[in-house]
Amino acid sequence: MKKRYWLVVTALLVSLFIYVFYRTEKTVVNEMLLTIISRDTFFGLRKIIINVLPLNEHLIYSLPEGLWVFCITFTSKHLFLKLAGRAINLVFVPLVFSIGLELFQLLRLTNGRFDFWDIGASIVFWTIANYSMIDNRERQNVLSPFNYRSLILIASYLIVYLAHVFV
Repeated sequence: MKKRYWLVVTALLVSLFIYVFYRTEKTVVNEMLLTIISRDTFFGLRKIIINVLPLNEHLIYSLPEGLWVFCITFTSKHLFLKLAGRAINLVFVPLVFSIGLELFQLLRLTNGRFDFWDIGASIVFWTIANYSMIDNRERQNVLSPFNYRSLILIASYLIVYLAHVFV
């Protein structure tokens, strides 16, 4: 794996850690985990982690979204999608997606709770990934040719589903 993606992988692992040990067991990722290990093991381990490493509510609920926006923004840099003869710069999509998701929560069109902190975290991490990370790769259409960068970008969006909460 290229060096520049280690930061992305680390950020995604931090988000996964928070989702597994601090968020509801009804997320897709935790439902998947509960098919592998017993509920007693899961909740016992969760209790130990929470006692050893207590986290602030803002870290638990806003940091994972901010980290995801960071990762997907970094992955989207210099990628575009050609639609109807126009090249759409994909670096803006994570910000639009995350704010749109919050608005859908506000309007009760999707599960979750609207939170200005989530929007703030998304904007901060998008700005960091877009403006402070030097990335001089050439521009590429995300679908032509379909390659490693395309696969990572699509997988990054699919990761959002793992945070979905079943009701």
